[in-house]
Amino acid sequence: MTIRYPNGKKYQPVQKQKKPKKKDYTFGNRGKTLEDELNESNEYYLAHHLAVVHKKPIPIQIVQVDYPGRSRAVIREAYYRTPSTTDYNGVYKGRYIDFEAKETKNTTSFPLKNVHIHQVEHMKQVDEQQGITFLLVSFQQLDRYFLLPFPQLYDFWSRMESGGRKSITLEEFEKNAVEIRAGFTPRIPYLDAVDSYLVNKESEDGARGE
Repeated sequence: MTIRYPNGKKYQPVQKQKKPKKKDYTFGNRGKTLEDELNESNEYYLAHHLAVVHKKPIPIQIVQVDYPGRSRAVIREAYYRTPSTTDYNGVYKGRYIDFEAKETKNTTSFPLKNVHIHQVEHMKQVDEQQGITFLLVSFQQLDRYFLLPFPQLYDFWSRMESGGRKSITLEEFEKNAVEIRAGFTPRIPYLDAVDSYLVNKESEDGARGE
């Protein structure tokens, strides 16, 4: 139905202007992936001469490439040359460091299916050579990060292979891992967690007389 004013003009309802939403700076890092956060953290560590840690390149074999323009190339087909090992490696305080980073939307547990057997085998070899190796897990919905040392990861992996639970509960992370308190510079100060782990490890080794 059309409504008109007495002078014949068509009635147009006044549209209320929506107030612009204030930007929430509290969660400024939302939208970034764990890889983004770690890469930025590693850049900080490198710039401040604290550690040299980089993401490993993925070994791929390019099979088909199209050139839609002189300065453009599009990879159409490629294959992994070999299974990738872990995500990051480098040197920290004269020690070799090697770790896998994973994130999960689960709020109560981390599925072990997210870790592959060849990655566990690689980490086991690093651990046997006295390298620092661990699993870094982000619980996205909780904004919580944990560093799970390889010996503890291997215990949970062995439990799964023996027919037990196929995931690691949040409570088990709280008990067996080192929680990483997210910050700003760096966003993920995981080297603090590495230091904490090494102190605890040396204390335990000393108690055993090793």
